[in-house]
Amino acid sequence: MEWYAMRDLTRSNAKKPAWKTLSEAGFNVYTPMTWKLLNDHGHKKREQVPVLHDLLFVNAEKSDLDPWVERIPTLQYRYRRGGKYCEPTVVDKDEMDRFIRATQAGADSRYYMPDEITPSMFGKEVMITEGPLAGMTGHLLSVRGMRVKRILVQIPDFITAAVEVSPQYLKLIE
Repeated sequence: MEWYAMRDLTRSNAKKPAWKTLSEAGFNVYTPMTWKLLNDHGHKKREQVPVLHDLLFVNAEKSDLDPWVERIPTLQYRYRRGGKYCEPTVVDKDEMDRFIRATQAGADSRYYMPDEITPSMFGKEVMITEGPLAGMTGHLLSVRGMRVKRILVQIPDFITAAVEVSPQYLKLIE
């Protein structure tokens, strides 16, 4: 089983986006979520929605996933740039597990696209010593005027999450 990066071409207000359909079909699906205040017929409600509507990751065998890609016309594999013809992008299991662990443990995560991250945003390398992210290493987010400490966790070429961490649990790596 591998983590496949996929695209969902439905509209953002679709009743049944691909991540819901595949989850209900028994697949292990992950899409980064954020809280938004939505207007539902004049009533405001707080709901979790995908950060990027068209990005989802599915942990499955390709042979199990192919019939669903054929059945759902708005669901596609994301293909590698410079790779073989029609070669789906596979995300490393360790990178994916680390990303999921970090984004689910952090109460307030900020997400960045690859073109939004600059080398100057990568601060000192640290290791988290305690808490839900214990043992995780990464770079601190270095943005001028930031009041909280955030560690950068990324899935290369797709998305980077800046997860809030407590300063008392940080240890500098020399």
